Formats: sequence, C-alpha cells, structure tokens
Amino acid sequence: MIFNAFERTVAFRYLRARRQEGFISVIAGFSLLGIALGVATLIIVMAVMNGFRTELMDRILGVNGHMTVYSNSGPIEDYESLTERLRALDLVVAAYPQVQGQVMITHNGEASGAMIRGMRLEDLQSRELIAGNIVRGNIQDMENQRALVGSRLAQNMGLMNEGRITLVSPRGETTAMGTVPRMKSYSIAGLFEVGMYEYDSSFVYLPMDAAQQFFRTGEGANAIELFVSDPDRVSEVRRAVAQELGPGFRSVDWQQANASFFNAIQVERNVMFLILTLIILVAAFNIISGQIMLVKDKGPDIAILRTMGATRGMIMRIFLISGASIGVVGTFAGFVLGLAFSMNIETIRSWLEALTGTELFAAEIYFLSRLPAEVDPGEVVTVVAMALGLSLLATLYPSWRAARLDPVEALRYE
Repeated sequence: MIFNAFERTVAFRYLRARRQEGFISVIAGFSLLGIALGVATLIIVMAVMNGFRTELMDRILGVNGHMTVYSNSGPIEDYESLTERLRALDLVVAAYPQVQGQVMITHNGEASGAMIRGMRLEDLQSRELIAGNIVRGNIQDMENQRALVGSRLAQNMGLMNEGRITLVSPRGETTAMGTVPRMKSYSIAGLFEVGMYEYDSSFVYLPMDAAQQFFRTGEGANAIELFVSDPDRVSEVRRAVAQELGPGFRSVDWQQANASFFNAIQVERNVMFLILTLIILVAAFNIISGQIMLVKDKGPDIAILRTMGATRGMIMRIFLISGASIGVVGTFAGFVLGLAFSMNIETIRSWLEALTGTELFAAEIYFLSRLPAEVDPGEVVTVVAMALGLSLLATLYPSWRAARLDPVEALRYE
C-alpha cells in the first residue's frame, strides 16, 4: 500500500493536538504508552524466563551430568572397565565413576543434610563448573583426605576454611549395644560456589577412596555419570546404555530427573506471555476508541475533503496512517526499552537493592544467585510483529467508518 504526501500530511496533522482536540491526542498518547510498555514488558519477561531456563540447565547439567548409571546389585566393582565401555558409545563425551550418598553434617552443634559425592581428583578438576568456581582454599588439597564444601553450606554452618565437618551416615553399624551411627570427621580443602543455591547449600565432594571407605563400598563405585554431546538426544544414549550393559543396570537422565521442574518453567513462561499480551490488546482497543472519536470529531473535515475530490480510499488511508503510526512508534519505543532493560537487568537490580536496602532476588527462593536474562531474537520478532499486527487491525474499523461517511450528512448541521 502506497501513501502519497497529501495523505501523510493530513494524517500527521490529525495526530498533533490543538486546544479543541487535545483530549483525543491524550488518548493517542496513552495508547502509544500502553503499546510501548506492553512490548517492553513482554521482551523483558521472555528474556528473564529464557535466562532462568538456560542458567538452571547449565548448572544442573554441569553438576549432575546428563545421565547417571546405577547397578541393581550393590556397588559396581569393575567400574573402570565399565566406564571405558560407556565412553566408547556414540554421543558420550565423558564418563565419571562416583560414590554417592546422603548424610547429615554436624559442626559446633549445627546440623544439616547434605549430598556426598566421592570423585577422583582428576575427574573433579575436569568439571569446569566446580573446579573453576573455588572461592576459598585449593582443590588440590583434597588429596589429603579433605572435603570440598559448598559456600552456602559453609556459611549456614559457620564453617571457615580451616574448620572440620563431621559426617553422620543414616546407615549405622550394628554392635552389641545396638545400632551406632557411622561418623567420621574431615577437614576442609576449600569452598566452591556454582551460583545455584540448591547445590551450594547441600553438596560436599570427597576423594574417591575416602567416600568408598565411609560408605563401605569397598573398591567399587555406586554410580557412573555420563556427559553427552547433545543433551536433547540423551534418550538415544539411554537406549544404547541399556543395550550395552544389559538388565543388571538402570539409568536416569536429566529429563527424567528434572521433568516436572522444566515443565513448570515452560508452563509459567507460556502463561506469562499470554497474560502480558493483554496489555498490548488493551492498548489496541484504546487506539480503536481514540480513532473512532477522531473520525467523529473530523466529520466536517472529511466531508470537505470528499467534496474537493478525495476518494474513499484516500480517506481510509489517512486514518490508517494516523492510527498505525501510534502502534509503530509505540512498538519501536517498547522494543528499545525492552532490549536496554534486558541487557542491563543485573545492574538495575543491584541499583534498586542499594536504593531500597532490601534483597529483591533472594537465592534461597529463586535458586540462582544472580538475575539472568537471555534475549531470543525469534521471540523479539514475534512480539514486535504481534504488536504491529494488533495496531494495524485496530485502525481498520475506524478507517472504514471514516471512508463510509456521507458528506451530505456530515455537513447538514454545519
């Protein structure tokens, strides 16, 4: 559709407020503001939801691996050869034997539940999410039968780098006096912080031999973690593992272990998109009401234009330009505001926390220690296209009504 200079001039003239038509321009201004805020809010919320999913997946899969293989009959004695067989499978890029178990940790009268993971030092050093986030101490000190503790767990229990923790196993030892809990103390080699509260507050890493001794697994391991090249194809690896190892083993992949968690995020993301779209829809209805009032106010002008030779198509295009320009300007403003906010959201959060003196993003509640945002270009295009489409649709009826205006009726009482 081509708009000539005359149509553009008249349309933009109608958007500028004069004293007798100021109310109509106020409505147009609020419509523009509504579309801008709707577009910006949608872009920001979608970016934060994407950031949450990406950050959580990176940390969950960085700490837990993509799949874990367990034996159905106690510890895996020949875990070395089994690990090599699993590494040779297609899509598998790494495999780490482990000794896993849940314990209670005590220190100076404080107690907390924790997940113990016993790993070989070279395997743990290759896990960049852990080895690259040591905030105190040295991972090399684990060679001396020392523990690597999550920073939040250490903070909650008042631990220092040189402190000691006591592990209490729920599986006690039977003696003549009854069942006695198995207990052992370890000094701390260092503290790690991966940025996810659940792991920083409940995970402890031990050397492989120390964990074998504590959990009484002998020379064996009780789990083998696998990392694959494409996490979304982990089901293929699970089938290959089942064929390779047979019925004596079972495997749990990240999709099975975290299905409800990621499904909840996806549902929340879709619901938020639907709810926030209503902001743009309300702004589009404001465009309709504002344009209908403009058509009624400009009835005599339309009649004069028609008597001077303007066609119905010209009149319709004039009001299309007038209404659509509100949507275009509002969408562009919202696009710029949304991108700027999303790219600086962590700085804005820190500034608001300093200004209000409150913690707006508690790691205990939101799992992560920072507010993530990841802008998806495809989603931004969808939001912008939707806002422009609704704005254009909102102008069709008022423009059609202006084009159908009878000049005789419009000028009868003038």
